Amino acid sequence: MKSIKLASRESAQTTIVKVDGVQIGRDFTVIAGPCSVESEKQTIETARSVKAAGADLLRGGAFKPRTSPYAFQGLGLHGLKILEKAKRETGLPIVTEVLDPRDVSWVSEFADVLQIGTRNMQNYSLLKEVGRAARPVLLKRGMYSTLEEWLNCAEYILSEGNPEVILCERGIRTFEKYTRNTLDLSAVPAIKELTHLPIVIDPTHSTGRISLIGPMCMAAAAAGADGLMVEVHYKPQEALCDADQALTPGMFSDMMRRLRPLKTFLDQLPSWSNKSQESSEVKK
Repeated sequence: MKSIKLASRESAQTTIVKVDGVQIGRDFTVIAGPCSVESEKQTIETARSVKAAGADLLRGGAFKPRTSPYAFQGLGLHGLKILEKAKRETGLPIVTEVLDPRDVSWVSEFADVLQIGTRNMQNYSLLKEVGRAARPVLLKRGMYSTLEEWLNCAEYILSEGNPEVILCERGIRTFEKYTRNTLDLSAVPAIKELTHLPIVIDPTHSTGRISLIGPMCMAAAAAGADGLMVEVHYKPQEALCDADQALTPGMFSDMMRRLRPLKTFLDQLPSWSNKSQESSEVKK
């Protein structure tokens, strides 16, 4: 970890990323919305529902890097304009993915947070470009990446002058086939030890199973995550992307009703760091 300088825990106090009044790293933040922007009706209706359920930011992909070149790739500029309208109607800040260094400046005109997806975690040209942008960056962990590799990528962004980096654990590839990926919840306390940057959990891409998303949201909160990123679609059966893992608005609302009381309870408990310190003092 010697190459981790700006991102290391010793280099700064805990980073709070402020996005239109939302303080990621201080408040428990929920980012929700469809995998991809498919139409104005789909996006705005989903945005209204997640806002009503208590979401803090709206996610939606205008550009979609897909495994197959024949799959839906997103609406591009038209999708960004739809997200802009959804923000005007709901007040939710926008999180959207950028794929190409050449697009960063103009995507920043629409996005409040620039997302770097798992496939682009080590796209160093893109990392440098978002490091020069005046927008917070949500950096997803690569599906085959170690914590050190992930933090080195955050270092690329920080070293270009952008201090507002949010880490997102979205599951890693293992030999397990039951889930889409394996959610590494141990990354949450590990990242808290290693860096001052906030970390959110994506239980959607990590599990790929609707039945597991709610429990993993609760587990992420208990592990000390700073927030969640959840896929919600107003009609999942009609979704053009990730239809099998998107929550309905009703499912998301039910999850939020369970999550908030749990988070309130957890906030009343002593932090793990305090417990560790007390344990050390007893041993002395």
